[in-house]
Amino acid sequence: MMYDAYQRYADLSHPARTLALSSERILQLWSTMQFASPLRRMAAYYELVALSGFTHTRPDYKIGPVAAHGGDLAEVAEKAVLSTPFCTLLRFSREGGENEPRVLLVAPMSGHFATLLRGTIRTLLRDHVVYVTDWRNSRDIPMDKGVFGLDDFVQHLIDFIKFLGPASHVVAVCQPVVAALAAVAVMAQNNDPDQPSSLTLMAGPIDTSVSPTKVNELATSKPIEWFREKLIGVVPRTLPGAGRRVYPGFLQLAAFMSMNIDRHSKAFVDLFKSRLEGDFEKADQIRAFYEEYFAIMDLDAEFYLQTIDIIFQKNALSGGKLLFKGQPVTPGAIKKTFLLTVEGEKDDICAVGQTLAAQDLCTGLRPYMKSHHMQPGVGHYGVFNGRRWDSQVYPVVRDHIQSSV
Repeated sequence: MMYDAYQRYADLSHPARTLALSSERILQLWSTMQFASPLRRMAAYYELVALSGFTHTRPDYKIGPVAAHGGDLAEVAEKAVLSTPFCTLLRFSREGGENEPRVLLVAPMSGHFATLLRGTIRTLLRDHVVYVTDWRNSRDIPMDKGVFGLDDFVQHLIDFIKFLGPASHVVAVCQPVVAALAAVAVMAQNNDPDQPSSLTLMAGPIDTSVSPTKVNELATSKPIEWFREKLIGVVPRTLPGAGRRVYPGFLQLAAFMSMNIDRHSKAFVDLFKSRLEGDFEKADQIRAFYEEYFAIMDLDAEFYLQTIDIIFQKNALSGGKLLFKGQPVTPGAIKKTFLLTVEGEKDDICAVGQTLAAQDLCTGLRPYMKSHHMQPGVGHYGVFNGRRWDSQVYPVVRDHIQSSV
C-alpha cells in the first residue's frame, strides 16, 4: 500500500513537473530579451517545481575527457564487460591508458546509483583503468531472477575481482566496505590466486560501535521486525519488478534529507536567488547536484534487512561473527593484500574510527602493509568527491595502489 500510494502520486505529479521544465526553458530563452527580470523570476520558480521530484532511472555517467600523465586531455571509453540480473560491471578507460593498473570501484547500494561516484571515477582515470559496480534498480528486476542478499553482494565482488584477474585493486566507498573486506578475506581463506594487490576502504561501517552517528542510532533504535513491517514495500504491478519486496529509495532519501533539512532548504533558496542574480554557474552546480541526488533506486528487501541486522545491529564483522554462505569470515587470513583505510574528520554518516577498525581485524598483514588516512575538514562525500578528494585524498590512494603493484 505504501509503495502504491507513492507511485500514484509520482504518476500524477510527473506531467506537472514536465510542463514546468518546458516552461522554464521557454522563459529562460525569453529572459534574454525584454522584460528579463520578471521572466527570470518565473523561470526560476518553474525550475524549482521541475526539480522537486524523484526519478528512478540511472543518469548517464557523462565522463568526458580526462587529463593524462602529461596533462593533455584524453577521451574516455565506457563499456559493459560483465552482467548479472542485479549488476553490470562497467569498464572506463582513457585513450592511451588501457594498460594502467586495474581498479574495481565498489559503489554503494544505498538508494542512489553508482553515477554518484562520477567525480571519483574521473579522478581515478588519471592513472588507472576503472571498473565500476553499476547496481541495478531492484524495482526493475523481475521476480523470477530471485532475491538479492548480503551473500550475493559478496559473491558478486569475488566474481568481479576474479574477472579482473591477479594484481587488481579494490576501492570500496561507504556502505560496501564490509562486503569488500569480506570478499577479500574469503578469497584469502581459499588461497585464491586472484587475490587483489590492494584494498582501499573509504568511509564505511566496519565497526558501528565506534562513535555512533545518527545513521547508526536509527539502525539500532528499533528491532529488525519493525524495519521489516514498517519500511518494506512491494513493487507495484505496473513496474517490471512487480511483486518484489524492496526498501524503497524514496524512504532512504527522505531519511537522509531529514538529517540535514536546513542545508537542503537553504540550497533550494540559493538556487532561486542565484538564478535571479545571474550567478548561473552556482545555480547550475546546485541543480546538477540535486538532479543526481534525486535519482533514486530501490534495494532488495533481503539485502536491506540483512544490512541493518548483520552490519549495524549485530556489528558482526568487528565482532568476529560475520558469515559467508554459512562459513566464518576471517579478515586475519588476509596476508597478500595491502590495506588502506580513509576517513573524513567531519563525517556525520560514518564517524572517524569506524573504518579504521579494519586495521585491527587484519591481523595477518605486516605493519608496512597497512596504512590510514584521516582527511581534515571534510564530511562524508568529501572523502571521495570534490576538491579535497581530488588534491589530497586521491594522491594517498594512488600511492597506496602503486606501492602494492
